[in-house]
Amino acid sequence: MTDPGAVIDWLLDSDPSIRWQVMRDLLEVPEAAWKPERAKVEIDGWGAKLLSLQDTDGQWAGGAFVPAGFDPREWSERGQPWTATCFSLSQLREFGLDPSSDRARRTVELIGANSRWDEGGQPYWEGEVEECINGRIVADGAYFGVDVSSIVGRLVGERLDDGGWNCERINGSLRSSFASTINVLEGLLEYERATGGTPLSREARRSGEEFLLERNLFRRLGTGQPADERFLCFVHPNRWRYDVMRALDYFRSSAMLTGATPDPRLGEAIKHVRSRRLEDGTWPLDWSPTGRVWFDIDDGPGKASRWVTLRAMRVLKWWGRSHPGYDLTP
Repeated sequence: MTDPGAVIDWLLDSDPSIRWQVMRDLLEVPEAAWKPERAKVEIDGWGAKLLSLQDTDGQWAGGAFVPAGFDPREWSERGQPWTATCFSLSQLREFGLDPSSDRARRTVELIGANSRWDEGGQPYWEGEVEECINGRIVADGAYFGVDVSSIVGRLVGERLDDGGWNCERINGSLRSSFASTINVLEGLLEYERATGGTPLSREARRSGEEFLLERNLFRRLGTGQPADERFLCFVHPNRWRYDVMRALDYFRSSAMLTGATPDPRLGEAIKHVRSRRLEDGTWPLDWSPTGRVWFDIDDGPGKASRWVTLRAMRVLKWWGRSHPGYDLTP
């Protein structure tokens, strides 16, 4: 693979969850062409496999945030488990399960009726207590057609003075974190896409974006040094983790919704993504969070990743429309 066309062929020779997004985002074929491929997510490949692991009550692994019977020692010894309901739902959203399908609607209904949060015991679609988790619940809920406006209102009120969010706010933190902020931003964007948002939610989303943009997506505001070297490493699945690829993909999605042009402050992160392109035209997976999973969807750290490559190519395609020479697709 030495040219973009060959890389796209490699991406298409994959799971339906990747194929339909390649068709929509890179090849830009009409919806009538990619929609049947998206429908296969429910019945074939990773999406179908994840759905087959669902409990009869609509949950996964018997719990909302952690599996039923979870022993906290597992977290310290093996890493955070990723098999419970909230992470499984987010993965189905990433795969692109059609929210209008009967299976998706039934899943949402069952989770609402049967799933309770480990922290507080409140019904699933009322949200948890942490901003990071609630950002993802808003994203999943809005995507799957749930009214999550009450959680959105809470998130707007939990914004910190620097414009972003931090799950440690309840413990006294006054400074936003990159990870909490991107999780909330993705939720607010999905909510805006589904409902149009509110003046307050749209303003909060703009302030969260500014938090990241002021820091060029990865730098400390005071020193200019990278806030965390791992922000420059590509991780998948991200779960709650932050990296510049996730942030760039968010800004692309935001611009696709609003029609905004790319902010110049994204340029340094774009340059970094371009620098990590392998000789064969793909991008590598640098790491994945440790912990229990249902199944792997990448070939492992250090190897070419279809998910990372898809994200990189659509981000650069978007950037290239305003910056000739960056577009890597045919």
